[in-house]
Amino acid sequence: MGKMNIMLKKIQRRQFLQKQLTLGAGALLPGWVYAQMRPGMAHNGGHTMMNNPNHQMPMHASTLAPVDAITAHQPLRPLWRLPNMSRQAGVYRARMVAKPQAMELVQGQQTQFWCYEDHVPGPLIELNEGDRVEIEFINQLPQPTTIHWHGLPVPADQDGAPMDLIAPGEQKIYQYTLPTDCAGTYWFHPHPHHMTAEQVYRGLAGAVIVRSGNDPLASLPEQHLIISDLKLGGDGQIVPNDMMDWMNGREGQFALVNGQRQPVIELAEPQRWRLWNMCSARYLRLSLGNVPLTLVGTDGGLLQTPQTVSELLLAPGERAELVVTPAAFAKMADVVLAAEPYERGKMSMGSMHAPAEQRIVLAQVHVMPYDKSYALPTALRSISALGPAQVTRTFEFSEKMDMRRMHAGLTPDGRMQGMDFLINGRLYDPQRIDFEMQRDTVELWKVTNSSDMDHPFHVHGTQFQVIARQMKGQEETAEPFLAWRDTVNVRAGETVQLKTMQHLPGERMYHCHILEHEDLGMMGTLRVV
Repeated sequence: MGKMNIMLKKIQRRQFLQKQLTLGAGALLPGWVYAQMRPGMAHNGGHTMMNNPNHQMPMHASTLAPVDAITAHQPLRPLWRLPNMSRQAGVYRARMVAKPQAMELVQGQQTQFWCYEDHVPGPLIELNEGDRVEIEFINQLPQPTTIHWHGLPVPADQDGAPMDLIAPGEQKIYQYTLPTDCAGTYWFHPHPHHMTAEQVYRGLAGAVIVRSGNDPLASLPEQHLIISDLKLGGDGQIVPNDMMDWMNGREGQFALVNGQRQPVIELAEPQRWRLWNMCSARYLRLSLGNVPLTLVGTDGGLLQTPQTVSELLLAPGERAELVVTPAAFAKMADVVLAAEPYERGKMSMGSMHAPAEQRIVLAQVHVMPYDKSYALPTALRSISALGPAQVTRTFEFSEKMDMRRMHAGLTPDGRMQGMDFLINGRLYDPQRIDFEMQRDTVELWKVTNSSDMDHPFHVHGTQFQVIARQMKGQEETAEPFLAWRDTVNVRAGETVQLKTMQHLPGERMYHCHILEHEDLGMMGTLRVV
Protein backbone atom coordinates (compact mmCIF):
# COMPACT_ATOMS: atom_id res chain seq x y z
CA MET A 1 0.00 0.00 0.00
CA GLY A 2 1.07 3.65 0.02
CA LYS A 3 1.17 3.63 -3.79
CA MET A 4 -1.79 4.16 -6.07
CA ASN A 5 -2.84 1.57 -8.61
CA ILE A 6 -3.01 3.18 -12.04
CA MET A 7 -5.48 1.08 -13.96
CA LEU A 8 -4.33 1.71 -17.53
CA LYS A 9 -0.67 0.83 -17.04
CA LYS A 10 1.33 -0.43 -14.09
CA ILE A 11 3.29 2.67 -13.29
CA GLN A 12 4.35 3.81 -9.85
CA ARG A 13 2.31 6.47 -8.05
CA ARG A 14 5.05 9.06 -8.14
CA GLN A 15 5.26 8.82 -11.92
CA PHE A 16 1.66 9.98 -11.99
CA LEU A 17 0.82 11.84 -8.79
CA GLN A 18 3.82 13.62 -7.36
CA LYS A 19 3.64 14.49 -3.70
CA GLN A 20 3.68 18.19 -3.00
CA LEU A 21 5.78 18.48 0.15
CA THR A 22 4.58 21.83 1.37
CA LEU A 23 4.87 23.49 4.73
CA GLY A 24 1.39 23.98 5.94
CA ALA A 25 -2.29 23.80 6.38
CA GLY A 26 -3.53 26.55 4.10
CA ALA A 27 -2.29 29.25 1.75
CA LEU A 28 -3.75 32.60 0.91
CA LEU A 29 -2.17 33.18 -2.48
CA PRO A 30 -3.45 35.59 -5.10
CA GLY A 31 -5.43 33.91 -7.83
CA TRP A 32 -2.91 34.77 -10.52
CA VAL A 33 -0.13 32.99 -8.60
CA TYR A 34 -2.33 29.93 -8.11
CA ALA A 35 -3.21 29.93 -11.80
CA GLN A 36 0.44 29.96 -12.84
CA MET A 37 1.05 26.85 -10.75
CA ARG A 38 -1.92 25.03 -12.27
CA PRO A 39 -1.85 24.80 -16.06
CA GLY A 40 -4.72 23.07 -17.78
CA MET A 41 -2.49 20.42 -19.31
CA ALA A 42 -0.08 18.10 -17.55
CA HIS A 43 2.26 15.47 -18.97
CA ASN A 44 4.08 13.10 -16.66
CA GLY A 45 5.66 9.67 -16.87
CA GLY A 46 4.62 9.16 -20.48
CA HIS A 47 0.96 9.86 -19.76
CA THR A 48 -0.79 13.04 -20.79
CA MET A 49 -3.41 14.23 -18.32
CA MET A 50 -6.40 16.42 -19.16
CA ASN A 51 -5.29 17.17 -22.73
CA ASN A 52 -8.74 16.61 -24.19
CA PRO A 53 -9.95 20.03 -25.41
CA ASN A 54 -13.50 19.00 -24.49
CA HIS A 55 -12.81 18.08 -20.87
CA GLN A 56 -15.04 19.74 -18.30
CA MET A 57 -12.52 20.27 -15.50
CA PRO A 58 -12.91 23.85 -14.21
CA MET A 59 -9.76 25.90 -13.73
CA HIS A 60 -11.13 28.71 -11.57
CA ALA A 61 -7.88 29.76 -9.96
CA SER A 62 -7.16 32.50 -12.51
CA THR A 63 -10.43 34.23 -11.62
CA LEU A 64 -10.37 33.95 -7.83
CA ALA A 65 -11.16 37.07 -5.87
CA PRO A 66 -8.12 38.71 -4.23
CA VAL A 67 -7.59 37.81 -0.58
CA ASP A 68 -8.23 41.39 0.56
CA ALA A 69 -11.64 41.56 -1.16
CA ILE A 70 -13.42 40.89 2.14
CA THR A 71 -13.14 43.63 4.76
CA ALA A 72 -10.92 42.73 7.72
CA HIS A 73 -10.38 43.85 11.32
CA GLN A 74 -13.99 44.30 12.38
CA PRO A 75 -15.03 43.38 15.95
CA LEU A 76 -15.79 39.68 16.31
CA ARG A 77 -19.51 39.02 15.91
CA PRO A 78 -21.11 36.61 18.36
CA LEU A 79 -22.84 33.61 16.84
CA TRP A 80 -26.57 33.99 16.33
CA ARG A 81 -28.49 31.65 18.63
CA LEU A 82 -31.41 29.58 17.37
CA PRO A 83 -34.31 30.54 19.68
CA ASN A 84 -35.92 27.93 21.90
CA MET A 85 -39.67 28.20 21.29
CA SER A 86 -40.54 25.96 24.24
CA ARG A 87 -41.41 27.35 27.66
CA GLN A 88 -41.24 23.92 29.22
CA ALA A 89 -38.20 23.17 31.38
CA GLY A 90 -35.97 20.52 29.87
CA VAL A 91 -37.44 20.86 26.37
CA TYR A 92 -35.73 22.57 23.43
CA ARG A 93 -38.05 23.15 20.48
CA ALA A 94 -37.04 25.10 17.38
CA ARG A 95 -37.63 25.52 13.66
CA MET A 96 -34.84 25.74 11.11
CA VAL A 97 -34.96 26.32 7.35
CA ALA A 98 -32.17 25.64 4.86
CA LYS A 99 -32.40 27.77 1.73
CA PRO A 100 -30.39 29.83 -0.77
CA GLN A 101 -29.66 33.34 0.44
CA ALA A 102 -27.64 36.19 -1.08
CA MET A 103 -25.26 38.09 1.21
CA GLU A 104 -22.69 40.82 0.67
CA LEU A 105 -19.19 39.83 1.76
CA VAL A 106 -17.32 41.56 -1.05
CA GLN A 107 -18.35 45.19 -1.32
CA GLY A 108 -20.85 45.70 -4.12
CA GLN A 109 -21.26 41.97 -4.83
CA GLN A 110 -23.98 39.59 -3.65
CA THR A 111 -22.68 36.09 -2.93
CA GLN A 112 -25.24 33.30 -3.18
CA PHE A 113 -24.95 31.05 -0.11
CA TRP A 114 -26.97 28.12 1.16
CA CYS A 115 -27.90 28.99 4.73
CA TYR A 116 -29.53 27.77 7.89
CA GLU A 117 -31.86 30.56 9.02
CA ASP A 118 -30.22 33.19 6.79
CA HIS A 119 -26.89 32.98 8.64
CA VAL A 120 -23.38 31.92 7.59
CA PRO A 121 -22.10 30.23 9.61
CA GLY A 122 -25.33 28.71 10.81
CA PRO A 123 -26.86 29.34 14.21
CA LEU A 124 -25.58 28.24 17.59
CA ILE A 125 -27.88 25.72 19.25
CA GLU A 126 -27.46 25.74 23.04
CA LEU A 127 -28.74 22.68 24.89
CA ASN A 128 -28.50 21.20 28.37
CA GLU A 129 -27.74 17.65 29.39
CA GLY A 130 -30.98 15.69 29.62
CA ASP A 131 -32.91 18.01 27.28
CA ARG A 132 -35.66 16.71 25.04
CA VAL A 133 -34.83 18.19 21.62
CA GLU A 134 -37.35 18.76 18.82
CA ILE A 135 -36.16 20.67 15.76
CA GLU A 136 -38.47 21.04 12.78
CA PHE A 137 -36.26 21.21 9.70
CA ILE A 138 -37.51 22.42 6.30
CA ASN A 139 -35.47 21.87 3.14
CA GLN A 140 -35.83 24.73 0.66
CA LEU A 141 -32.60 23.84 -1.16
CA PRO A 142 -32.40 22.60 -4.76
CA GLN A 143 -30.83 19.34 -3.49
CA PRO A 144 -31.82 16.67 -0.98
CA THR A 145 -30.08 17.10 2.35
CA THR A 146 -29.88 15.88 5.95
CA ILE A 147 -28.72 17.27 9.29
CA HIS A 148 -25.96 15.24 10.91
CA TRP A 149 -25.50 16.02 14.60
CA HIS A 150 -21.74 15.60 14.60
CA GLY A 151 -20.58 13.96 17.83
CA LEU A 152 -23.93 13.97 19.61
CA PRO A 153 -25.21 10.64 21.02
CA VAL A 154 -28.54 10.66 19.19
CA PRO A 155 -30.57 7.69 17.82
CA ALA A 156 -29.41 6.39 14.46
CA ASP A 157 -32.63 7.41 12.67
CA GLN A 158 -32.19 10.99 13.94
CA ASP A 159 -28.51 11.38 13.02
CA GLY A 160 -28.90 12.61 9.45
CA ALA A 161 -27.03 9.78 7.74
CA PRO A 162 -26.91 9.58 3.92
CA MET A 163 -29.77 7.06 3.82
CA ASP A 164 -32.18 9.50 5.55
CA LEU A 165 -32.49 12.14 2.83
CA ILE A 166 -34.96 15.02 3.02
CA ALA A 167 -36.05 15.97 -0.49
CA PRO A 168 -36.38 19.58 -1.67
CA GLY A 169 -39.63 21.00 -0.32
CA GLU A 170 -39.90 18.32 2.38
CA GLN A 171 -39.38 18.54 6.12
CA LYS A 172 -38.50 16.41 9.12
CA ILE A 173 -38.72 16.84 12.87
CA TYR A 174 -35.47 15.71 14.45
CA GLN A 175 -36.26 14.37 17.92
CA TYR A 176 -33.94 13.02 20.58
CA THR A 177 -33.25 13.15 24.31
CA LEU A 178 -29.72 13.92 25.42
CA PRO A 179 -28.11 11.76 28.10
CA THR A 180 -26.94 13.34 31.32
CA ASP A 181 -23.20 13.03 30.67
CA CYS A 182 -22.70 14.55 27.22
CA ALA A 183 -21.74 18.20 27.86
CA GLY A 184 -19.38 19.37 25.13
CA THR A 185 -18.76 21.28 21.92
CA TYR A 186 -20.46 19.77 18.85
CA TRP A 187 -21.73 20.88 15.45
CA PHE A 188 -24.21 20.06 12.71
CA HIS A 189 -23.92 19.87 8.94
CA PRO A 190 -25.44 18.08 5.91
CA HIS A 191 -24.52 14.48 5.09
CA PRO A 192 -26.03 13.48 1.69
CA HIS A 193 -23.61 11.25 -0.20
CA HIS A 194 -21.85 12.95 -3.15
CA MET A 195 -23.27 16.33 -2.01
CA THR A 196 -21.85 16.85 1.49
CA ALA A 197 -18.79 18.84 0.41
CA GLU A 198 -20.78 21.22 -1.80
CA GLN A 199 -23.48 21.85 0.77
CA VAL A 200 -20.93 22.62 3.48
CA TYR A 201 -18.73 24.89 1.33
CA ARG A 202 -21.85 26.79 0.28
CA GLY A 203 -22.48 27.65 3.94
CA LEU A 204 -24.44 24.88 5.65
CA ALA A 205 -22.87 24.27 9.06
CA GLY A 206 -23.62 25.40 12.60
CA ALA A 207 -22.53 24.94 16.20
CA VAL A 208 -23.98 23.02 19.14
CA ILE A 209 -23.04 23.47 22.80
CA VAL A 210 -24.38 21.05 25.39
CA ARG A 211 -24.04 22.49 28.88
CA SER A 212 -23.76 20.75 32.23
CA GLY A 213 -25.26 21.83 35.52
CA ASN A 214 -21.93 20.96 37.12
CA ASP A 215 -19.39 22.81 34.97
CA PRO A 216 -16.21 23.84 36.84
CA LEU A 217 -15.49 26.53 34.22
CA ALA A 218 -18.99 28.01 34.06
CA SER A 219 -17.85 31.33 35.55
CA LEU A 220 -15.46 32.09 32.69
CA PRO A 221 -16.66 34.34 29.85
CA GLU A 222 -16.74 32.44 26.56
CA GLN A 223 -15.66 33.16 23.01
CA HIS A 224 -17.13 30.95 20.28
CA LEU A 225 -14.88 30.71 17.24
CA ILE A 226 -16.07 28.87 14.13
CA ILE A 227 -13.19 28.61 11.67
CA SER A 228 -14.16 27.96 8.06
CA ASP A 229 -12.88 28.88 4.64
CA LEU A 230 -14.43 30.22 1.47
CA LYS A 231 -13.45 30.06 -2.19
CA LEU A 232 -14.84 32.95 -4.23
CA GLY A 233 -14.44 33.82 -7.88
CA GLY A 234 -13.75 37.32 -9.12
CA ASP A 235 -17.49 37.84 -9.51
CA GLY A 236 -18.02 37.21 -5.80
CA GLN A 237 -19.65 33.82 -6.33
CA ILE A 238 -18.69 30.50 -4.74
CA VAL A 239 -16.83 28.45 -7.33
CA PRO A 240 -17.29 24.67 -7.70
CA ASN A 241 -14.54 22.17 -6.96
CA ASP A 242 -11.78 21.65 -9.50
CA MET A 243 -9.49 18.66 -9.87
CA MET A 244 -7.08 19.69 -7.12
CA ASP A 245 -9.96 20.36 -4.72
CA TRP A 246 -11.25 16.82 -5.23
CA MET A 247 -7.79 15.32 -4.87
CA ASN A 248 -6.54 17.18 -1.79
CA GLY A 249 -9.74 18.56 -0.34
CA ARG A 250 -10.99 22.09 -0.85
CA GLU A 251 -9.23 25.06 0.76
CA GLY A 252 -10.66 28.49 -0.02
CA GLN A 253 -8.51 31.60 -0.31
CA PHE A 254 -10.46 33.19 2.57
CA ALA A 255 -9.98 31.76 6.08
CA LEU A 256 -12.83 33.10 8.22
CA VAL A 257 -13.74 33.24 11.90
CA ASN A 258 -17.50 33.42 12.49
CA GLY A 259 -17.80 34.33 8.82
CA GLN A 260 -15.43 37.30 9.17
CA ARG A 261 -11.94 37.92 7.81
CA GLN A 262 -9.41 38.56 10.57
CA PRO A 263 -11.88 39.86 13.15
CA VAL A 264 -10.73 41.58 16.34
CA ILE A 265 -11.06 39.77 19.67
CA GLU A 266 -10.74 41.58 23.00
CA LEU A 267 -8.89 39.66 25.72
CA ALA A 268 -9.07 41.54 29.02
CA GLU A 269 -9.50 38.61 31.42
CA PRO A 270 -9.22 34.82 31.36
CA GLN A 271 -11.61 33.43 28.75
CA ARG A 272 -12.88 30.04 27.68
CA TRP A 273 -12.57 29.66 23.93
CA ARG A 274 -14.60 27.02 22.11
CA LEU A 275 -13.13 26.36 18.67
CA TRP A 276 -14.64 24.50 15.72
CA ASN A 277 -12.78 23.45 12.57
CA MET A 278 -15.63 23.53 10.04
CA CYS A 279 -13.35 23.58 6.99
CA SER A 280 -13.80 20.96 4.31
CA ALA A 281 -10.12 20.00 4.35
CA ARG A 282 -7.97 22.70 5.96
CA TYR A 283 -5.90 21.66 8.96
CA LEU A 284 -5.52 24.30 11.66
CA ARG A 285 -2.26 24.35 13.59
CA LEU A 286 -3.28 27.16 15.90
CA SER A 287 -0.99 29.55 17.75
CA LEU A 288 -1.62 32.72 19.77
CA GLY A 289 1.76 34.40 20.10
CA ASN A 290 2.98 34.29 23.70
CA VAL A 291 -0.49 34.18 25.25
CA PRO A 292 -0.64 31.22 27.68
CA LEU A 293 -2.90 28.44 26.35
CA THR A 294 -4.46 25.66 28.35
CA LEU A 295 -6.35 22.83 26.67
CA VAL A 296 -9.38 21.94 28.78
CA GLY A 297 -11.64 20.07 26.36
CA THR A 298 -11.81 18.02 23.17
CA ASP A 299 -14.69 16.87 20.92
CA GLY A 300 -16.59 15.13 23.71
CA GLY A 301 -16.18 17.68 26.48
CA LEU A 302 -13.82 18.51 29.30
CA LEU A 303 -10.58 16.69 30.01
CA GLN A 304 -9.77 15.21 33.40
CA THR A 305 -7.05 17.79 34.03
CA PRO A 306 -5.94 20.95 32.19
CA GLN A 307 -3.06 20.54 29.71
CA THR A 308 -0.65 23.40 28.96
CA VAL A 309 0.00 23.69 25.21
CA SER A 310 2.02 26.02 22.99
CA GLU A 311 -0.13 25.31 19.94
CA LEU A 312 -3.13 23.20 18.96
CA LEU A 313 -3.77 21.10 15.85
CA LEU A 314 -7.40 20.79 14.79
CA ALA A 315 -8.10 18.46 11.87
CA PRO A 316 -11.28 19.04 9.83
CA GLY A 317 -14.30 18.27 11.99
CA GLU A 318 -12.48 18.51 15.32
CA ARG A 319 -13.32 20.86 18.18
CA ALA A 320 -11.48 21.98 21.29
CA GLU A 321 -11.84 24.14 24.36
CA LEU A 322 -9.01 26.42 25.51
CA VAL A 323 -8.58 28.73 28.46
CA VAL A 324 -6.59 31.81 27.43
CA THR A 325 -5.35 34.39 29.89
CA PRO A 326 -3.61 37.77 29.51
CA ALA A 327 -1.57 37.21 32.67
CA ALA A 328 1.76 37.42 30.83
CA PHE A 329 1.17 41.01 29.71
CA ALA A 330 2.02 44.08 31.82
CA LYS A 331 0.66 46.45 29.20
CA MET A 332 -1.69 46.41 26.24
CA ALA A 333 -0.47 44.31 23.31
CA ASP A 334 -1.68 42.99 19.98
CA VAL A 335 -1.17 39.36 19.01
CA VAL A 336 -2.65 37.19 16.28
CA LEU A 337 -4.51 33.92 16.26
CA ALA A 338 -2.80 32.14 13.37
CA ALA A 339 -2.84 28.85 11.52
CA GLU A 340 0.81 27.86 11.28
CA PRO A 341 2.15 25.77 8.37
CA TYR A 342 1.30 22.08 8.63
CA GLU A 343 2.47 19.33 6.27
CA ARG A 344 -0.45 17.01 5.51
CA GLY A 345 0.97 15.47 2.35
CA LYS A 346 -0.88 17.26 -0.42
CA MET A 347 -0.54 15.65 -3.82
CA SER A 348 0.24 17.07 -7.24
CA MET A 349 -0.68 15.84 -10.68
CA GLY A 350 2.02 16.18 -13.29
CA SER A 351 2.79 19.90 -13.44
CA MET A 352 -0.36 20.85 -11.50
CA HIS A 353 0.76 21.60 -7.97
CA ALA A 354 -0.92 22.66 -4.79
CA PRO A 355 0.39 26.11 -3.88
CA ALA A 356 3.08 26.41 -1.23
CA GLU A 357 1.48 26.78 2.17
CA GLN A 358 1.78 29.92 4.24
CA ARG A 359 1.01 31.09 7.74
CA ILE A 360 -2.54 32.42 7.91
CA VAL A 361 -3.68 35.16 10.26
CA LEU A 362 -7.16 34.20 11.46
CA ALA A 363 -7.88 36.97 13.98
CA GLN A 364 -6.35 39.98 15.69
CA VAL A 365 -6.36 39.77 19.49
CA HIS A 366 -6.15 42.92 21.63
CA VAL A 367 -4.68 41.84 24.96
CA MET A 368 -5.29 44.10 27.94
CA PRO A 369 -3.15 44.13 31.11
CA TYR A 370 -4.38 41.73 33.75
CA ASP A 371 -2.86 41.90 37.21
CA LYS A 372 -5.14 39.48 39.03
CA SER A 373 -4.29 35.90 39.83
CA TYR A 374 -6.26 33.12 38.18
CA ALA A 375 -5.88 29.42 38.80
CA LEU A 376 -7.72 26.74 36.87
CA PRO A 377 -9.19 23.84 38.82
CA THR A 378 -6.70 20.99 38.97
CA ALA A 379 -9.48 18.50 38.21
CA LEU A 380 -12.16 19.20 35.59
CA ARG A 381 -14.08 15.93 35.58
CA SER A 382 -13.64 12.20 35.88
CA ILE A 383 -13.13 10.10 32.73
CA SER A 384 -13.12 6.33 33.11
CA ALA A 385 -10.88 4.43 30.73
CA LEU A 386 -12.77 1.95 28.59
CA GLY A 387 -12.17 -1.63 29.72
CA PRO A 388 -10.64 -4.59 27.88
CA ALA A 389 -11.70 -4.90 24.26
CA GLN A 390 -13.90 -7.85 23.33
CA VAL A 391 -13.34 -7.34 19.58
CA THR A 392 -10.40 -6.00 17.55
CA ARG A 393 -10.93 -4.50 14.09
CA THR A 394 -8.57 -3.05 11.49
CA PHE A 395 -9.24 -0.20 9.08
CA GLU A 396 -6.97 0.96 6.26
CA PHE A 397 -7.08 4.20 4.28
CA SER A 398 -5.83 3.99 0.69
CA GLU A 399 -6.31 5.61 -2.71
CA LYS A 400 -6.69 4.39 -6.28
CA MET A 401 -6.66 6.36 -9.51
CA ASP A 402 -8.17 5.42 -12.88
CA MET A 403 -6.62 7.54 -15.64
CA ARG A 404 -9.28 6.71 -18.20
CA ARG A 405 -12.10 7.90 -15.94
CA MET A 406 -10.15 10.96 -14.81
CA HIS A 407 -9.55 11.90 -18.42
CA ALA A 408 -13.34 12.18 -18.86
CA GLY A 409 -13.50 15.05 -16.36
CA LEU A 410 -16.45 15.71 -14.10
CA THR A 411 -19.76 13.91 -13.82
CA PRO A 412 -22.88 15.95 -14.70
CA ASP A 413 -23.37 16.74 -11.00
CA GLY A 414 -19.83 18.09 -10.64
CA ARG A 415 -17.99 15.15 -9.04
CA MET A 416 -14.52 14.06 -10.06
CA GLN A 417 -14.32 10.71 -11.80
CA GLY A 418 -11.49 8.24 -11.37
CA MET A 419 -10.33 9.29 -7.89
CA ASP A 420 -11.24 6.54 -5.43
CA PHE A 421 -10.57 7.06 -1.74
CA LEU A 422 -11.01 3.74 0.03
CA ILE A 423 -11.41 2.14 3.45
CA ASN A 424 -10.25 -1.49 3.54
CA GLY A 425 -9.98 -1.44 -0.23
CA ARG A 426 -13.65 -0.59 -0.81
CA LEU A 427 -15.68 2.41 -1.85
CA TYR A 428 -18.76 3.34 0.13
CA ASP A 429 -21.85 1.42 -0.96
CA PRO A 430 -25.15 2.57 0.57
CA GLN A 431 -26.52 -0.96 0.13
CA ARG A 432 -23.70 -2.62 2.08
CA ILE A 433 -23.25 -3.12 5.83
CA ASP A 434 -19.51 -3.46 6.43
CA PHE A 435 -19.74 -5.04 9.88
CA GLU A 436 -21.92 -5.40 12.97
CA MET A 437 -21.17 -4.22 16.51
CA GLN A 438 -22.78 -5.44 19.70
CA ARG A 439 -24.27 -2.72 21.87
CA ASP A 440 -22.30 -1.73 24.99
CA THR A 441 -19.31 -3.83 23.93
CA VAL A 442 -15.81 -2.33 23.98
CA GLU A 443 -13.88 -2.72 20.72
CA LEU A 444 -10.28 -1.93 19.83
CA TRP A 445 -9.91 -0.32 16.40
CA LYS A 446 -6.56 -0.09 14.64
CA VAL A 447 -6.79 2.58 11.93
CA THR A 448 -3.87 2.57 9.49
CA ASN A 449 -3.24 5.23 6.87
CA SER A 450 -1.48 3.58 3.91
CA SER A 451 -1.91 6.63 1.71
CA ASP A 452 0.53 9.53 1.42
CA MET A 453 -1.67 12.23 2.95
CA ASP A 454 -3.38 12.77 6.30
CA HIS A 455 -6.98 11.65 6.80
CA PRO A 456 -9.17 12.61 9.81
CA PHE A 457 -11.24 9.61 10.95
CA HIS A 458 -14.77 10.27 12.27
CA VAL A 459 -17.27 7.83 13.79
CA HIS A 460 -20.99 8.62 14.12
CA GLY A 461 -23.10 8.14 17.23
CA THR A 462 -20.41 7.84 19.87
CA GLN A 463 -17.15 9.12 21.33
CA PHE A 464 -13.93 7.11 21.54
CA GLN A 465 -10.64 7.12 23.44
CA VAL A 466 -7.33 7.21 21.56
CA ILE A 467 -4.99 4.69 23.18
CA ALA A 468 -1.77 4.77 21.16
CA ARG A 469 -0.16 5.87 17.90
CA GLN A 470 2.59 4.31 15.83
CA MET A 471 4.36 5.59 12.74
CA LYS A 472 5.53 2.92 10.32
CA GLY A 473 8.88 1.56 11.45
CA GLN A 474 8.82 3.37 14.79
CA GLU A 475 7.91 2.45 18.33
CA GLU A 476 4.35 2.74 19.57
CA THR A 477 3.58 5.86 21.60
CA ALA A 478 0.86 5.93 24.24
CA GLU A 479 -1.61 8.81 24.13
CA PRO A 480 -0.47 11.36 26.74
CA PHE A 481 -3.88 11.97 28.33
CA LEU A 482 -7.36 10.48 28.37
CA ALA A 483 -10.03 12.31 26.36
CA TRP A 484 -13.31 11.73 24.54
CA ARG A 485 -13.17 12.28 20.78
CA ASP A 486 -15.25 11.55 17.72
CA THR A 487 -12.64 12.65 15.16
CA VAL A 488 -8.92 11.86 15.11
CA ASN A 489 -6.24 12.66 12.58
CA VAL A 490 -4.32 9.72 11.11
CA ARG A 491 -1.07 10.79 9.49
CA ALA A 492 0.38 9.13 6.41
CA GLY A 493 2.08 5.91 7.48
CA GLU A 494 0.52 6.03 10.95
CA THR A 495 -1.64 3.55 12.86
CA VAL A 496 -3.94 4.98 15.53
CA GLN A 497 -5.39 2.63 18.14
CA LEU A 498 -8.67 3.65 19.73
CA LYS A 499 -11.25 2.06 21.99
CA THR A 500 -14.91 2.63 21.32
CA MET A 501 -18.39 1.28 21.86
CA GLN A 502 -21.90 2.10 20.69
CA HIS A 503 -24.90 2.32 23.02
CA LEU A 504 -27.80 2.78 20.58
CA PRO A 505 -28.93 0.35 17.84
CA GLY A 506 -29.00 1.14 14.14
CA GLU A 507 -26.73 2.00 11.23
CA ARG A 508 -23.79 4.37 11.75
CA MET A 509 -21.23 5.87 9.43
CA TYR A 510 -17.45 6.03 9.76
CA HIS A 511 -15.41 8.02 7.29
CA CYS A 512 -12.65 10.45 6.41
CA HIS A 513 -13.71 13.99 7.34
CA ILE A 514 -12.02 15.61 4.36
CA LEU A 515 -15.42 16.11 2.79
CA GLU A 516 -14.32 15.61 -0.82
CA HIS A 517 -12.75 12.26 0.11
CA GLU A 518 -15.92 11.26 1.95
CA ASP A 519 -17.99 12.11 -1.14
CA LEU A 520 -15.59 10.12 -3.32
CA GLY A 521 -16.12 6.96 -1.27
CA MET A 522 -13.90 6.98 1.85
CA MET A 523 -16.77 5.91 4.09
CA GLY A 524 -18.39 2.79 5.50
CA THR A 525 -21.49 1.66 7.40
CA LEU A 526 -21.63 -0.34 10.62
CA ARG A 527 -24.76 -1.79 12.19
CA VAL A 528 -25.22 -1.80 15.96
CA VAL A 529 -27.32 -4.73 17.20
